Amino acid sequence: MLVQPFDNRPGDIWYDGGLVPWSDATMHVLSHGLHYASCVFEGERAYGGEIFKLQEHTERLIESARLLDFEIPYSVEEINEACRLTLAKQGFRDAYIRPVAWRGSEMMAVAAQHSKIHLAIAVWEWPSYFDPEQRLKGLKLDLAEWRRPDPRTIPCKAKAAGLYMICTLSKHAAERKNCADALMLDWRGQVAECTGANVFFIKDGEIHTPDPDCFLDGITRRTVIDLARARGIVVNERAIMPEELAGMEECFITGTAAEVTPVASIADWTFQPGEMTKTLMNDYMAAVQPGAAVAAA
Repeated sequence: MLVQPFDNRPGDIWYDGGLVPWSDATMHVLSHGLHYASCVFEGERAYGGEIFKLQEHTERLIESARLLDFEIPYSVEEINEACRLTLAKQGFRDAYIRPVAWRGSEMMAVAAQHSKIHLAIAVWEWPSYFDPEQRLKGLKLDLAEWRRPDPRTIPCKAKAAGLYMICTLSKHAAERKNCADALMLDWRGQVAECTGANVFFIKDGEIHTPDPDCFLDGITRRTVIDLARARGIVVNERAIMPEELAGMEECFITGTAAEVTPVASIADWTFQPGEMTKTLMNDYMAAVQPGAAVAAA
């Protein structure tokens, strides 16, 4: 599949305080963020010209940087305004927004306390993370070889670039098997998440989802839990062992990019996308529309 290169697109990117032409938004090859993964980011979506849960995303970006021991030199309000400005400048109503912050090139060693902190925000059109036809009938997922690490070994609550290395490896392996994505277990062997999305299961009219104690408690995840509870659906956040998947009836994943997407199979376990998944898909798409009020749990 041919994709337009991301270094050569029309428009502008917000970079360290102002808009610059897209092709000029570059960094030096000896930037600390490239070599030592001192980089955090967010993935956001705009619907109808408004960025969904922008405040929550920006607050998480700043917290992710704090967990990686650096401070982004802009306030929440300044970052929010920069995101809105970039979206407006690009002229899109429905789009993907990528803020990213990283340590610069002033120090090239493991320790880099005096490196400059950079912030950039890019906006592009990205209709669906998965093939639309595949998405409607349910995704086929692989079971990843790599596992989410013990939280005593990584800053697991940060949306940090380095933590996605095993996600890339797992997704590549899945795609070689003609799967759309991979389900990852954690270091204990419990169900964790997919490479870029949280996972939910349905059994006997109740929802079961892993407790996010070693991975991100996604903003879309929390939104869908609120929507489900507003409908009176019981949501169980708990440890889930892989052998339990044989008894689950439905499965879906959530994320800013994935939105709410049904799953048809994970390795040898199969599921039937059903009414509860469809209802939550519809509820979520209604909630992201400008002016919609997301029900609180």
